[in-house]
Amino acid sequence: MIYVGIDVAKDKHDCCILGEDGSCRRKIFSFSNDSAGFAKLIAALEDCSGGSLETTTVKAGLEATGHYSENLVAFLRKKGLEPVVCNPLAVKRQRLSHSLRNTKTDKTDAKCIAALLMSMHSNPAPQSYQISELKSLTRHRMQGKRIKNC
Repeated sequence: MIYVGIDVAKDKHDCCILGEDGSCRRKIFSFSNDSAGFAKLIAALEDCSGGSLETTTVKAGLEATGHYSENLVAFLRKKGLEPVVCNPLAVKRQRLSHSLRNTKTDKTDAKCIAALLMSMHSNPAPQSYQISELKSLTRHRMQGKRIKNC
C-alpha cells in the first residue's frame, strides 16, 4: 500500500508518496493542474506501486479546497482511484502534532495529508453530481445576497 498526499493549489499541486512504513517512496514533487501534470502524477504512482494502479495498493488524499481540486478528483476517479477529501482542520492538526514550529508549506502539507491517510481509517466519500450542483447553486445564491445587501 502506498499513501499519496496531494496539496491542491490553483496552478500546481504538490505530491508526497509514502510507503507502508512511512518512508518517502519518492522526493516530494510538483505537477501542473492540466493533463500533462496529471500524466506526470500517474507515471510517478505507477513507478512507486510497481506498475499497477489498483485501489488496494494506492490510497490518495487531498485537502478540501473548493473548486481547485475538481479536475484532479475527476481524473483520479476516471483512473479507478477514489480519493479521500480531508478536512483542512485535520491536516493542520496533523502538521502541528509533528512539529513544534508553525511552518506551513505546500510540501509539508502534502506530507501531512499522506501521513493522515496512514493514521486514520478513511473511506472515500463519493460526491454525486447533485451535491456538486447544490454547492454551486448555494455559492451563486450567497453571492447574489451580498450584492443585493450592498
